[in-house]
Amino acid sequence: MSASLIVCFLLASTSLAQTSGVNDAELNGNYAFNLSGFSAGSNGSTPFAVVGRFRADGAGNLTNGELDTNGVGSAAVLTGQPFTGTYSIGPDSRGTMALNVPGGSITLAFAMKATGNAQLIWFDAGGGSGTVASGDIERANPSAYNASKINGDYAFGFAGFDSSHSRAAFLGRLTANGAGSFSNGAADIYAYGNTNPVIIAVGSYVISDTVQGRGSITLACLIGGVPHNFNFVLYVVNKGELFVMETDPIAGTTALLNGRVLQQQTTVGGFSNASLHGNMVLYVTAYTPCGSAPTPSAAVILGLLAADGTSALNITFDQNCGGTDDSVTGLSGTYLVAGNGRAMMTIGPFNTIAYLVNTNQAFLLGTDSSGFIEPQAPMPLNNSSLIGNYAGLAIDLADSNVNVFSGEFTADGSGPTGDFTGTEDLGTANNPTPNSSFAATYSISSSPTNGRGTMTIASGSGGSAVAYVASPSEVFALPLGDPNPAVWTFALLAPPSLSSLTLNPTSVVGGVQTSTGTVTLTGPAPAGGVQILLSSGNPAAVTLPSSVTIPAGATSATFTVNTSIVLVSTSVHITATYNGTTKTATLDVLL
Repeated sequence: MSASLIVCFLLASTSLAQTSGVNDAELNGNYAFNLSGFSAGSNGSTPFAVVGRFRADGAGNLTNGELDTNGVGSAAVLTGQPFTGTYSIGPDSRGTMALNVPGGSITLAFAMKATGNAQLIWFDAGGGSGTVASGDIERANPSAYNASKINGDYAFGFAGFDSSHSRAAFLGRLTANGAGSFSNGAADIYAYGNTNPVIIAVGSYVISDTVQGRGSITLACLIGGVPHNFNFVLYVVNKGELFVMETDPIAGTTALLNGRVLQQQTTVGGFSNASLHGNMVLYVTAYTPCGSAPTPSAAVILGLLAADGTSALNITFDQNCGGTDDSVTGLSGTYLVAGNGRAMMTIGPFNTIAYLVNTNQAFLLGTDSSGFIEPQAPMPLNNSSLIGNYAGLAIDLADSNVNVFSGEFTADGSGPTGDFTGTEDLGTANNPTPNSSFAATYSISSSPTNGRGTMTIASGSGGSAVAYVASPSEVFALPLGDPNPAVWTFALLAPPSLSSLTLNPTSVVGGVQTSTGTVTLTGPAPAGGVQILLSSGNPAAVTLPSSVTIPAGATSATFTVNTSIVLVSTSVHITATYNGTTKTATLDVLL
């Protein structure tokens, strides 16, 4: 690594206070990762991105690491750079990671998710200089490190900026033949204020390293009749997902594009208008002039899209454009979905393009923005839906001044107002802050807009946000009044497990006395509560209910253990079972 890269990107690695490593086993196996953001400095910011892979041993060590970076200038470029490293995961599932590359160290902060994946931020900036970025760590499947596994229909969504901080986005779909060739391509691109269809004349891919899962994609395209080639490096997550970053030099009109390729879950006969039906949560990010402002700012839209499965749609959304907030309710429109998953949406004066990944799930391209659509669970969503422990992250950064964070949070599910608290690591360019406390209240309603609500932030400098619940396991939020907004995403951690079963008293006279059993979870019960199955090892001596329910938001529940007269004193085993975990307690029944 060059000295200039160390100075620009790896300067002043920040030491996080959390180093206990008590949960290092949560990160174990092969992983791919990607980050996108900016390199900040005294002369402004420029785009920067990273993709790579590593192996975690479950004990705090990283091996078999390899990464690629791209940015403005040759000093920002690394190609297939090997690395080792260490990591530490604390009791709340927040962690830190140090990647050892020649001449320096990269510091990252991350928060584990229920799936064994993680959300991460770059954590080495300071004094206005360094890298501000966020992204994902996902468990990789080495059996997919072969071109033959990349086979079928795929949609892709790439976005980024050029050296002049002009935003670009490139969306489309391709069919991979399992032998290195793409066909049936369709794509659209937004760059320099214009959206154009893209003709993919020739497309190819190769998995050049079947040990590390690293490869490349080349697309020879025509944009407005003008030839344009795109070159990307890829890291395989699994046969259905690739992390991808553009490797072309970032200069002039060439933007640094970064994103994902996802396998399309095409229905029999192809996609159709019926592929969009019901409610969906959408988010889009732009970098555009706000109102009469002469210069562009970060802008984010977060909302709820409803489609009828035939051709009509309706959207309610909230927007923050450079700190100016707006809310729109019940804007109607129409849509048309082609068999390959390309959809055209007309909403008021706006034309939006989507490429479907699955039913109610798609990459989204606006006239000056890009984002994603996620399906909303077909159920009433309110305060009780937001309960449990969540991993949070600021994503789709449009400016280096965004308050990027990664953290772990807890929602208590109370109504009509709930508490949302946690600890986050802030990776801003000026003052990265580890272990920052977060406290807010929230109020979510199922009507008139299902799953929409507000958050009032009490910690830090305060503020507010609007939230849209996609499901009890996934929530999105948009900070209001913030001049540098980003999308906030919160993913539910593993559901609580059964922690203990206790009896009080543990010795009773049969037929005369009863005992009280208590079952306890490791965390609050999710929406709908948790049913714990109960059984007695000797029903003739001890009887109890077949189950007990721990209400949503509670961590324990009690039940009565009844006894019968016995001829001889006996010990009876009582068991409680939930989600594959069984706990046992013993009751002595005396004569």
